Amino acid sequence: MNVHDRSTLSPSAPAAGGIAFRLNGANVHLDDAPDTRLSEALRGSLSATGTKIGCDAGDCGACTILIDGAQACACLTPIGQVEGREIITVEGLAKDALGSALQKAFHAHGAAQCGICTPGMLMAGYDLLKRSPQPNVAETQDALGGVLCRCTGYLKIVEAVREAHLFIEPAPIAPAASSASVGARMTRLDGEPKVAGSEIYGADAAPVDALWLRAVRSPHPRARFTLGDLDAFVASHPGLLRIFTAKDVPGENSFGIYPHLKDQPVFSTGETRYRGECVLAIVGEKDAVEAIRLDEFPIAWEALPPMVGVKAALGESAFTLHDFAPDNVLTRGRVERGDVEAGFAQAAHIAAGSFETGFVEHAYIEPEAGYARRVGDTIEVFACTQAPYMDRDEVARVLGLALEDVRIIPSACGGGFGGKLDVSLQPMLAVAAWVLDRPVRCVFGRIESLISSTKRHPSSIEARAACDAQGHLVAFAMEGDFDTGAYSSWGPTVAGRVPVHATGPYKVPNVCNLSRAVYTNGPPSGAFRGFGVPQAAIAQESLFDDLATAAGLDRLEFRLINAIRAGDTTPTGQVLRASAGLAECLEKLKPHWQALLADAAAFNAGEGRTRRGVGIGCMWYGIGNTGMSNPSTMRITLDRTGRLTFWNGAVDIGQGSTTVLTQIAADALGLPIEAFTLVIGDTFKTFDAGKTSASRQTFVSGRASEAAATALRSEILRLTNAGPTATLKLAGTQLLVEENGVIARIDLSALPAKADGIVLEGIGSFDPPTVPLDEKGQGIPYATYGFAAQIASLDVDLDLGTIKLNRIVAAHDVGRAINPMLVEGQIHGGIAQGIGLALLEEYLPGRTENLHDYLIPTAGDVPPIEIILVEDAEPLGPSGAKGIGEPALVPTAPAILGAIRHATGVTPRQVPVLPHRLWELLRAKDTGDKTTGDTDIGEETRP
Repeated sequence: MNVHDRSTLSPSAPAAGGIAFRLNGANVHLDDAPDTRLSEALRGSLSATGTKIGCDAGDCGACTILIDGAQACACLTPIGQVEGREIITVEGLAKDALGSALQKAFHAHGAAQCGICTPGMLMAGYDLLKRSPQPNVAETQDALGGVLCRCTGYLKIVEAVREAHLFIEPAPIAPAASSASVGARMTRLDGEPKVAGSEIYGADAAPVDALWLRAVRSPHPRARFTLGDLDAFVASHPGLLRIFTAKDVPGENSFGIYPHLKDQPVFSTGETRYRGECVLAIVGEKDAVEAIRLDEFPIAWEALPPMVGVKAALGESAFTLHDFAPDNVLTRGRVERGDVEAGFAQAAHIAAGSFETGFVEHAYIEPEAGYARRVGDTIEVFACTQAPYMDRDEVARVLGLALEDVRIIPSACGGGFGGKLDVSLQPMLAVAAWVLDRPVRCVFGRIESLISSTKRHPSSIEARAACDAQGHLVAFAMEGDFDTGAYSSWGPTVAGRVPVHATGPYKVPNVCNLSRAVYTNGPPSGAFRGFGVPQAAIAQESLFDDLATAAGLDRLEFRLINAIRAGDTTPTGQVLRASAGLAECLEKLKPHWQALLADAAAFNAGEGRTRRGVGIGCMWYGIGNTGMSNPSTMRITLDRTGRLTFWNGAVDIGQGSTTVLTQIAADALGLPIEAFTLVIGDTFKTFDAGKTSASRQTFVSGRASEAAATALRSEILRLTNAGPTATLKLAGTQLLVEENGVIARIDLSALPAKADGIVLEGIGSFDPPTVPLDEKGQGIPYATYGFAAQIASLDVDLDLGTIKLNRIVAAHDVGRAINPMLVEGQIHGGIAQGIGLALLEEYLPGRTENLHDYLIPTAGDVPPIEIILVEDAEPLGPSGAKGIGEPALVPTAPAILGAIRHATGVTPRQVPVLPHRLWELLRAKDTGDKTTGDTDIGEETRP
């Protein structure tokens, strides 16, 4: 079966009667029940899977369509209401000149990243353009306001809608030019399917005979449970086939990120540890499975007192969550250098503070989805994932199979940000499909996705910082506790990465940074764009604002004085040999900083309850794994027919690796981009390129791609005795090698071929050179670092505590921008998520488990962003490139918090800074209460 064939979707069960309407200009007829959601009917009965389902509640807008020319959420529309009406979905846009132009504009502007929200955005934009062909920014933001995007930061979407009129024929779309390579602003290679609505995500395809799987999850953060007669329950419910519990797992009923920490069960046994933990899975026909009411299910719950938060888990009355961690401490991290107490003793100025962050939800618009099927003695899993080879390892463990008997086929991934690194439905699906020898599929609803998935680690950080009278940093100390929830997930990574980064990108001779990852009865905390560094940066950058003020220095100048540079030594004892561009970032920001400060001063000179503030935040971020092996391997081949194939195991989750890695390969090989056929992610066809996380794919897999292309080029040149300056051209089965006007021809069809027809290949691998950290955190944790500085300007309503962002200016050292358009898109998206972290987002189990109560930034929440790219080349990187995914987010919240302080005189020490929290800080300032976040807390100035 072709997994990308949408005709394999199982149709909904027909009902009596019928409903007729027009869909994209064609007459259609449905026999589904009149109360069937239109979204379900479009996707199931009509195979129009371009309409996406992100929430089934009208909150995300991914299912936006036009009904008689007006926007509507297909998930809120019963098909009984569309009799005789005209419906347009994303699949119908290309039939109209304006719709086609809008799709081209999206592609040309890089407005589609992961692509899961793109159909909804296109339909909302199309609705606007029908009414206002050249809308202004405010009109566009308003029209798009009902559709959520988690990747792009909205700005390129707004640009695309506003400039769609420029793409009406005969004006062609800017193509992926044949000469494009490193440094070119070329369009995404996977962009056209995203704007056409033909991209295949986890919920978009499955074998026609696939059964349906539904997980039953704990409604309590901690509970015992007892199961009744499950066989009798199945027998009494036609359409149910089987209920899977822990005893049905063929291999090990556990999984986890680290080899020694397989602490999370596929199916819980006896006692659950967090709200949303999976207890069992019901499998059968979809309608029968979905009709089950949990209050009739034979399971009895006994709620138990949970440990909520780190303080409870470390307190005297705490119980042990896992036997191997009797004190509930999963792991500790440490970086110690110099004599920190001596540093504080000699300091002129000291600042200290306590900082709190909470759970943050990834909120990718695509909930987890996929299917599994048994093929002889192998298992195949098709699902959204960031880490196919890690999925393979976990599925093999759970089934008790050899690694080579497990095939992972990644679907298009509708956002991840770290949340799709851990397996979710893959083990359940694999167990059911293996045991039943039937294909089994599963699609999480939005609530299930939120309650079951990992979160950003809540943090409690105590930190001190000190400088001398001239403002030079002399000491920094931090103790941070990170709530890793019920299971380990990426807790060790967070606890290890934070102490390395906690001083920020500055020279500090005396350091003692300590961290703990602590088990609680919260949801598992995992990887989320930064692995704890954003939490630490909030604390450290706030204290450095304190020190700048105490030392009488401008906040930007304070950072410039202390910026780490090439040749300096980091707190882990690593000497930065090259590519440390923070100082250049700050220099580039200076004129913007001075202009915005002057603007704020002029604004604040007037009367009124609104005050304007400007803040700055800096960051550094180690690219790749911390002090451990981090390899990637790539393969590029030529076959006897002249097909050039890039076998790329790096999953693109919207960040653009498919395009960037091909640009790198094309540049190194010397053949045009359009010559490549791409095979992405399939573990039976590609080498392991490592997980898509830690901002590593451009640097690590890019270097491997460069090596593979170079190896193939060397083989070609060897066959013709050509030198390094020779040029290549592929013409059918003829490969032409030209040097100094002389052309040599290689007839590929005449070369000896392998069984698969391949005649030439290049394989390249790269593993960044690192040194594991010792007991004091000394070593070389990363081969290279990204650097950045961002400025935020905002207004605060002093009476209401509300905040309006005016502008963000972001300077990022990316080493080399392989594709500047995609780099900009990543920075926009990272800043949008940083805005959410600072001002909006707070996941509260049992309370914010949907996209109505859990708020992420909308198109109207992201201000204009100016991007300055600094290219301080990294010698180890492909063409000097590093990474941008996580660096884009880290400095945003610190810059916003600094701007709030500048505007109001109070220092928020808890995020998100919701209006009621800021209002309380402002009232406390007015009454002189310094226990709630005033700027004087913990500051000390020595004579």
